[in-house]
Amino acid sequence: MLRPFLIAGWLLFGNGLLHAAPVVTELQDSLEHPWSLAFLPSDSGILITERPGRLRLWQPSAGLSSPITGVPDVYAQGQGGLLDVVLAADFVISRRVYLSFAEAGDADKAGTAVGYGRLSADNKQLEDFRVIFRQQPKLSTGNHFGSKLAFDRQGYLFITLGENNQRATAQETDKLQGKIVRLTAEGKVPADNPQVGQQGKRPEIWSYGHRNPQGLALNPWSGVIWEHEHGPRGGDEINIPLPGKNYGWPIATYGINYSGLAIPEAKGQVVPGTEQPLHYWKVSPGVSGMAFYDSQRFPEWQHSLFIGALAQRDLIRFTLDGDKIVAEERLLGDRNERIRDVRVGPDGYLYLLTDDSNGKLLRVGHD
Repeated sequence: MLRPFLIAGWLLFGNGLLHAAPVVTELQDSLEHPWSLAFLPSDSGILITERPGRLRLWQPSAGLSSPITGVPDVYAQGQGGLLDVVLAADFVISRRVYLSFAEAGDADKAGTAVGYGRLSADNKQLEDFRVIFRQQPKLSTGNHFGSKLAFDRQGYLFITLGENNQRATAQETDKLQGKIVRLTAEGKVPADNPQVGQQGKRPEIWSYGHRNPQGLALNPWSGVIWEHEHGPRGGDEINIPLPGKNYGWPIATYGINYSGLAIPEAKGQVVPGTEQPLHYWKVSPGVSGMAFYDSQRFPEWQHSLFIGALAQRDLIRFTLDGDKIVAEERLLGDRNERIRDVRVGPDGYLYLLTDDSNGKLLRVGHD
């Protein structure tokens, strides 16, 4: 693992190589716990979700808009609220914007929901919003919603679902806790999902045994979806979720309970019938956001994977060789800010959101 040291604006690594330190530009502050961002085409701005339930548009010339109307009501308690935002592949024609959010249910319980609406031509309203997916049953009292969204090259929508801090449910395939689901863009179940037609199993499920996945992205070189998820105390991990596979939580984990004791259901770190992570951390960074870098602007970042760190307050860069991680470095630890989301902009810069009551939109590049 390469550990950087800052020397007069340059990063010196253990292999003796020098790289220019990242240049960070603060584009916006005063965002209340921003969670995700999406770029509108033709440099027309960035959509930003704020966890309390607001969708905003940021533009270089106009700054931050008033809240866009037409957003669904959200369960804004604990980790819940308005969460991910992605655009439809045909956004230029359809103007369709997808949102994930925590939705209230009975007995003050909540679950993840996903829907879409049409962004008006003046970017001020989300019209005709309709919910296309609801996590069932609703079990969360404010924890572990997951909620990341990504489309693959075939146009299928992947949704990550936390186990709502109800560990055992991640192994129960009649429930939608601790799962990744795969749907059509309209919310229908594809006929080739791995559990379609199986008695007592939810047909939406793509993979299971996940804890709280808060990173999801399409690998642009392989065309395969990757995800990462929070472990408990230790055991954050990166996976390449395959259909029907069990990723272990809570019976297989590299983490322990916050109390320092073992996870009660855990049978070990390697358990038959479960998949090993592509990568894991013994000490949890608190991973959030995921972006593959395939722009030409900064060639030295080519074939990199960027991940935010909430607990360790940093930006992590992995160097990839195919599906192998060959180096890891930390880039922004000196800023001491919780990185909530990471995206690659159409201009080749990284765009980050910091998780704070006075959260920021940052642009990151280097000289």
